[in-house]
Amino acid sequence: MRTLRDIPEMRATLDDSHRRGQRIALVPTMGNLHDGHLALVAAARDRAEVVVATIFVNPMQFGPNEDLDAYPRTLADDQQKLEASGCDLLFTPTTATVYPRQLEAQTRVSVPGVSEGLCGGNRPGHFDGVATVVTMLFNLVQPDLAFFGQKDYQQLAVIRRLVEDLHFPIEIVGIPIVRAEDGLALSSRNGYLDDDQRARAPALYRTLRELADRLEAGAGRDDILAQGLARLAESGLDPDYLELRATDLGPVSETTDRAVLLAAVRLGSTRLIDNIPLTLPRQGDDDTRS
Repeated sequence: MRTLRDIPEMRATLDDSHRRGQRIALVPTMGNLHDGHLALVAAARDRAEVVVATIFVNPMQFGPNEDLDAYPRTLADDQQKLEASGCDLLFTPTTATVYPRQLEAQTRVSVPGVSEGLCGGNRPGHFDGVATVVTMLFNLVQPDLAFFGQKDYQQLAVIRRLVEDLHFPIEIVGIPIVRAEDGLALSSRNGYLDDDQRARAPALYRTLRELADRLEAGAGRDDILAQGLARLAESGLDPDYLELRATDLGPVSETTDRAVLLAAVRLGSTRLIDNIPLTLPRQGDDDTRS
């Protein structure tokens, strides 16, 4: 595996693959890799001749009170994991390489609608940062496929919309959430949890799983969401949101059958997110159940 930091060198390295018509897969990350990231690399390895991973802690997607400076940088360990997983090329640009201007003067990409509410409501500007850096990486790597985890469901929806609206010839592949044995979705931010917090964190998935089962059985949606918020608080988790949305993140109607239950909570200073896709019965037929 080659590790490159310079844009011209990275482009020159991929030129031969483009000329040969090899399929190129992109796995964008911010590093501090875990098994969830490596599942993306494994899926990319199955679909492409050339697998490119990127590690860049993107300052544009962090708010003023978020953990940019504290975000773990573990490049040496990440390189070992990527090479063992079959990655061919790792691109690790500096902030000055990606953003040669001050961030305030930098051109930005905004994806309206799907970026709003949920994490977008609690983290203003976050998805502009995500959309901007992903657009840059698509332009620099010119992949045939790009792989993202479904844990960041709204992020995946934003990227799918971006690719559709800007006519990128890229297939976006969403990979199911990888979980610890107790159900907690793997995340780089799990490392911020102390022992007590880590023991309480799986209550997020347990609560979502219970709510999803009841919603699929036809329980009243408003009541279930209210009960879920109370259950999360009782478990020591401070909810940012708990929402039921259609799979495109639009509102759920009486005729919606495919949906996703999404939540974000705070546990101490750590923010955790999770989601569960589900199939809903027709509300008009089942809303009297409890």
